[in-house]
Amino acid sequence: MGAQMSEQEVTFPCGDATLAGVLAIPANAKAIVVFAHGSGSNHRSSRNADTARQLYDAGFASLRADLLTSEEAELNERTGQYRFDVAMLSERVLAASMFVGTVPAAQMLPLAYFGASTGAAAALTAACKRRDVYAIVSRGGRPDLAMDCLPHVKAATLLIVGGADVPIIPLTEEALARLGGEKDIAIVENATHLFAEPGTLEIVGRLTIDWLTRHLPKAAG
Repeated sequence: MGAQMSEQEVTFPCGDATLAGVLAIPANAKAIVVFAHGSGSNHRSSRNADTARQLYDAGFASLRADLLTSEEAELNERTGQYRFDVAMLSERVLAASMFVGTVPAAQMLPLAYFGASTGAAAALTAACKRRDVYAIVSRGGRPDLAMDCLPHVKAATLLIVGGADVPIIPLTEEALARLGGEKDIAIVENATHLFAEPGTLEIVGRLTIDWLTRHLPKAAG
């Protein structure tokens, strides 16, 4: 475990909505990673907090951004209205990306995305519009929900899937085949969809750090 992670609660606009998140920027950060949670999760997710901690220790800043307001999240929990609204969720990822561009300590850093579940589809869709995204990591994601845009993704993309997440593996492999840029898949043995098994999130963190480091733009690396 490295130094104490310095975190800041933030809000940022997206149209008429105001979204919340947690910003963490280590000294001499190499890049900033915008987290795109699944529509049933938020910036308080312990899984994403664990990954952000690993990234921080490796020199990566992060914004764990909510893609739904508290009111939308409550409605979504009851009705599932926003669960697969990838177009809307991707606009929220773009808003989070614009926000980090206004943060003095982060605005010059290379930009990467980390998406989970439907958040992965939102991140991939956003990356078709933000051509400066240099890398994307999907953890237990649903990249298949962004099939139409996958051939246009130029960011180096790593799809991490659990070996026990049987229904998602073929969907992930199909998405991998359609991705246009540099790409790879990593199957974490015995992990289920939420990577709740002991040690699996640590593996996700190591895979993520390796991928983001390997593909850093040369000026940043």
